[in-house]
Amino acid sequence: MRRPADERQPATASGEIQTVMSPRCVSARSYAAQSRTRYRARCPARIRRAAITRPRQVTSLQADTSLDPHANAQACTTAGETHFQHALPLDRSSMTRWRQRIGPERLELLLAESVAAAQRGGAVADKHLRRVTIDTTVQPKAVTHPTDSKLLNRGIEILARLARRHGIRLRQSYLRVARRARREAARLIHAGRRRQAERQVRQLRTWLGRLFRDIGRKVAGKASAEAALAAPLGLVARLLRQRREDRGRDKLYSLHAPEVECIGKGKANARYEFGVKVSLATTNAVAPGGQFVLGARALPGIPFDGHTLAAQIAQAERITGVEVERAYVDRGYRGHDADRTRVFVSGQKRRITPTIRRERRRRSAIEPVIGHMKSDGHLGRNLLLGTEGDATNLVLAAALLHGSLDLELAGKLARMASPRLSGMDPPCRSRPTLSVGTTSRGSATG
Repeated sequence: MRRPADERQPATASGEIQTVMSPRCVSARSYAAQSRTRYRARCPARIRRAAITRPRQVTSLQADTSLDPHANAQACTTAGETHFQHALPLDRSSMTRWRQRIGPERLELLLAESVAAAQRGGAVADKHLRRVTIDTTVQPKAVTHPTDSKLLNRGIEILARLARRHGIRLRQSYLRVARRARREAARLIHAGRRRQAERQVRQLRTWLGRLFRDIGRKVAGKASAEAALAAPLGLVARLLRQRREDRGRDKLYSLHAPEVECIGKGKANARYEFGVKVSLATTNAVAPGGQFVLGARALPGIPFDGHTLAAQIAQAERITGVEVERAYVDRGYRGHDADRTRVFVSGQKRRITPTIRRERRRRSAIEPVIGHMKSDGHLGRNLLLGTEGDATNLVLAAALLHGSLDLELAGKLARMASPRLSGMDPPCRSRPTLSVGTTSRGSATG
């Protein structure tokens, strides 16, 4: 129940509640209670911008335990607040609704604006935007490593939960025995007893098929139940049909994220990765602000790298407004569909000048950019739903990298303007020298 208007705290003209600095912080539990009693208005744009560019400061307030008040003050300053805020800066679902309203296509404007802001600040120039480096990588999804026993057991759990939710009385749920069979299969695989583990997997497949047919018989003729269970039953039917040797887009690796694909990039530490293939375009030369991401595209379906090059160059030109003169790629792009006069592949012999050779040696500089986006950003583990979530998370990770680059450049300029910030004394022409036996004031010691 909402409080009367006279009991609420007065607000300023900008809608911000004036509070004083206090070490007491709110936790996620107290915020949940506040969100049920307070009207949840649309999140301001400045808070959404801060949540994208500095997510670790703004979203750190959503921890389950009390935090340092200085960290909270820093988050409030990042979000553009003029007074210390005891409540969390945004609702938990505010960013989700905002991403759904914007969509992955219009989020390119956010990336374009971050590049334009860097141009206005002198962090990058047009000459840096004419030479680009393009490469592909994998954006892993937040899914567990798929195995047959895990997927079959998960299907049994999902069907049993849906049957309980819709009031369907089952002959047997198989929850307890399925959990035990999954553990036994993992133990046997670890011990090298593959034949006995396959026996447990076959038993899990039999139980899931029984549960699938039992629910199908009991929802027949019930329109509401059939509509609610159509998508889960379709996924379970795909899971029962597929076999280990199947390949292609019809292979199911996760029940809650059926768009996940198995991608092998030849890495020694990760033979296979589960997610979506993405393409990135960065500046070739190091700009004053660092290396900027000029284009980012999600590539569902695992297409050939060369067939995505023309579209990636077009996106980079659309975002920056500058025509790409030279694009440097690795040997995986041989046979590409772009203009061959401005694309240079690693190992190419013809049309190579000393300048082009020097710039091509910087092609591998895109790898640290990808590493920073995966470790510091959210490219290493995508938590957003569906194929639209894959494209949205990629663009937001690129915008987050630009925000960190802008802050790093601002810190460098501040240290250059004030040498004392970097721990050095400013140069002084008439600096007094101290002789033995005297102090700085010229008086004798002792």
